[in-house]
Amino acid sequence: MKPDFRTIILILLAVLFAGQVYAQDRPTVYILATGGTIAGESQTAVTAGYKAGAVGIDQLLAAVPQLSDLADVRGEQVVNIGSQDMNDAVWLTLAARVNELLDEDETAGIVITHGTDTMEETAYFLNLTVKSSKPVILVGSMRPSTAISADGPRNIYNAVACAVSPLSTGRGVMVVMNDRILGADDLAKTHTLDVGTFQDPNYGQLGIVYDGKPIYARESVKRHTVHSEFDVRGLDRLPRVEIVVSYSNATPLFVDSAVEAGARGIVVAGVGNGNMTTAMQDALAAAHREMGIAVVRSSRIMQGPTAQWDEVDDDALGFAASWYINPYRSRVLLMLALTRTTDYREIQRMFQEY
Repeated sequence: MKPDFRTIILILLAVLFAGQVYAQDRPTVYILATGGTIAGESQTAVTAGYKAGAVGIDQLLAAVPQLSDLADVRGEQVVNIGSQDMNDAVWLTLAARVNELLDEDETAGIVITHGTDTMEETAYFLNLTVKSSKPVILVGSMRPSTAISADGPRNIYNAVACAVSPLSTGRGVMVVMNDRILGADDLAKTHTLDVGTFQDPNYGQLGIVYDGKPIYARESVKRHTVHSEFDVRGLDRLPRVEIVVSYSNATPLFVDSAVEAGARGIVVAGVGNGNMTTAMQDALAAAHREMGIAVVRSSRIMQGPTAQWDEVDDDALGFAASWYINPYRSRVLLMLALTRTTDYREIQRMFQEY
């Protein structure tokens, strides 16, 4: 016997209601897409060349249908660029949107898809500007979405698994790739091609993802998120900070260029323990003394601190030392520091606390 019209309607309503109940039982995770290799597309599955940011958020999510077992996933396309083109305007947009979404009770966490080239900078910026203890996870891939053994789908799944876990609360902004959980406080890209490129070279990784669940081994002792003094809400731009590199026979050329371009701060990617040629040091000291430009010494070496008072008298010159913060993240912190102060002593405090 065929069901009558009323029975069909009741069945449809029951299915709809069951789906709503199922969705309500799952935590809500927003995935904000910005492009990068994870959204890349190549002509064939084996060619080296590809176009970053070619695939939209809907296609990324469709490649990981298992996400529906973890969360009610909602995708938004913020931008679709290679992360070599990441910029301050996108950072401010991301920070505003992340803070807005995390203010909603239903939001359990945020996942941001991002290119790997500047991921460490974006992660650190958000680590200092997100005002919530809820999980914020950045994720990318080293192979485009069309490649054989593309690493993006697994990375996205693991990132969402971390975002919905109560164990991830209060740990700051993290990066999840290659089954590793990495803290934004020490993040560095260490290899141009390897899927295991991201490391926390000084402090060690926060943990791993195993069997779809995060397992944590350490916590960051640095200030971040709800404990950060920085607030970019309402800002439409950030102070200009440039990085100059020291090397044998380096001249003040790039220091002078940064000053002329209107930089308010300069980070030195120095040799050894943040050292530089005498000519460069004299030019930086003059820029600070005469123009009030903030100067931070960091090192082009990946591991170890750029310590105060070693071969450079920072107090006499008005410089700050970056300690374990590499030049790229030092630029981020100095930009934020300059929204609050130009006092090198206060800037030094920030580099010790963050």
